[in-house]
Amino acid sequence: MNSTLERFSKLLEKDGTWCTVLADAGTGTVDSLEAADVRPGQIRDALLAAGAAKADAQAVEQAIQPLEGVQNPVARFLLVHDGRVEVDEVLAGERVDSPYVKVGVVPDLLPLLRHADSDIPVVTASVDRSGADIKLAYARRAITGGPESSRSVQGSTENLKKVPGGGWSQGQFQHRTEEIWRKNAEDVAAEINRLVQTERPAIVAIGGDIRARDLVLHQLSENARAIATTVDSHTRAGGAHPEVMDTAVEKLLAENKAYSQRRLLEQLEEEKGHNNGKAATGIGSVVHALQQAQVQTLVLSTELTADPGGGNTATDPDSHPAREMLVLGSSPWIATVEEETLGAQILGKASAAAALIRAAVLTDADVEILPKAAIPGGAVVAALLRWPVGPPVPEEG
Repeated sequence: MNSTLERFSKLLEKDGTWCTVLADAGTGTVDSLEAADVRPGQIRDALLAAGAAKADAQAVEQAIQPLEGVQNPVARFLLVHDGRVEVDEVLAGERVDSPYVKVGVVPDLLPLLRHADSDIPVVTASVDRSGADIKLAYARRAITGGPESSRSVQGSTENLKKVPGGGWSQGQFQHRTEEIWRKNAEDVAAEINRLVQTERPAIVAIGGDIRARDLVLHQLSENARAIATTVDSHTRAGGAHPEVMDTAVEKLLAENKAYSQRRLLEQLEEEKGHNNGKAATGIGSVVHALQQAQVQTLVLSTELTADPGGGNTATDPDSHPAREMLVLGSSPWIATVEEETLGAQILGKASAAAALIRAAVLTDADVEILPKAAIPGGAVVAALLRWPVGPPVPEEG
């Protein structure tokens, strides 16, 4: 499941009223300082107007204060329940022009999912023959200078450089130098391997001295080497330009995302072409699969996620993406009509996107947002399944 969403599964089981807020959290420029100061009060008033409890609105107001000393743009995502801030996340590098404010029966994870790229782990390593500067950051934060953890691995510098000459003693000296390089690279590779195992980054970008890069690459684990790429720059040398690594990371992330989406769409197309294949398209079929915990990857269209609010005014569910669905207090978690609840408590109604995302998280499914035109059949929602489908499920009106 998306690391961005999996940690919310326990919160999604709670009933009651939830406030969801995504808003700009920067102090702004001199001209916009006043706007930043009044923003918390405006969001509080918007929540109250949407039906939030006073305690919840006040909790948001206190939490949404501008972040001092943080580079713009920066956003804040909040989930508030029973007067308590349950989630408070800073999204560095995210620009939010208009606050997203929602009051409902479930937390709305759609705003966070839209900004999920900022939560993808990235490991960068700037190496030379004495060691490396290794950083763990998160996608755009790796580029925008947001929160990160870093560690320098410093190996031995004794006999670090080969010197010209000949003779038996000189051969021993050069052999020891190469052994020092190898041992230093081994220490660097060990730290990268540890981060790959514990943090599961999307990419590992290695820049710096050419010989050192090669030595580190050859000592990476199989998993680390599969996602590692070298950056052609002496990124640890004096006077190195960090923007070279930043540009490389941005390009690698874009390529990685494009590849993942292309592979997902290929799988959907392939499975959709089989009788009883492992794919579902359309709201009725996808909801049915979610009710059975059958969904491996839920695919939401940008059309479905464009308008998280509003109710259903159309007879065809796929013609009006903003329709509401029933959210349930226990399995099967979601339903389009009361007859599908299987006796589970109905907590209330939520927008289709919020309800589908909640059901996906509660059944350990991944969630992706893609353009409607790219999804097989132009469906507003589709799913890659864990096991083949049964007989066709009619779409609900």
